Amino acid sequence: MNYSRQREEVLDQLSGHKDHPTADVIFAELRDRDPNISLATVYRNLKLLAKNGTIQKLSFVSGADHFDPNAEKHVHFVCDRCGGVFDVPMPEADTLDEEAAQHVPGIVTGHDLVFHGICERCCEAGEAEGSAGDALG
Repeated sequence: MNYSRQREEVLDQLSGHKDHPTADVIFAELRDRDPNISLATVYRNLKLLAKNGTIQKLSFVSGADHFDPNAEKHVHFVCDRCGGVFDVPMPEADTLDEEAAQHVPGIVTGHDLVFHGICERCCEAGEAEGSAGDALG
């Protein structure tokens, strides 16, 4: 992949995030520094960086794709209330592929493990509103 100043800007901006932003978020942040950058440029560079394995494109979230600067295989948690995406610091289930292969009529090449629930911030907000029990129960 050839060097591109704008691709480097996109990667640098994403690397400062731990919250798995969308392309729109990265675009809005970059626009402050580079008014000439376009949303299409941001999308194109994020797609290319994901394709070559520099970053992860997270398509399991309903709505827009999210992007993760951590390209290593790891587990995610998605809040069903706010849509936030968080890393889960636990070991990857290395034997899951082999176990699934015993039940799949084909070849298992990998998996994505995503937990769903209500994040801590939404739980606290729900308790303040008196609705956390409904979401968790």
